Amino acid sequence: MKKVLIIILITALGFIVYGYYVNSGSSGEGEKFIGIGVLVFAFILMPLFIYHRYKNKDLKNYSFKDFAKKLEDRNKD
Repeated sequence: MKKVLIIILITALGFIVYGYYVNSGSSGEGEKFIGIGVLVFAFILMPLFIYHRYKNKDLKNYSFKDFAKKLEDRNKD
């Protein structure tokens, strides 16, 4: 999964860099490539990265309900 994320990151950055390179010729065609790179980054890379990082974690530790209970218990003392 890590290699897939790196490949997608390099691809997205490649689209963005190529778009800026094409855009430097003032043709306006580079904006398509920049947009594709940003879309790949936002809608493909980020969800896969978040899934990869939180795949085996217990998310109950990050719940606000538990934090609020602990805070209430601490304030009672």
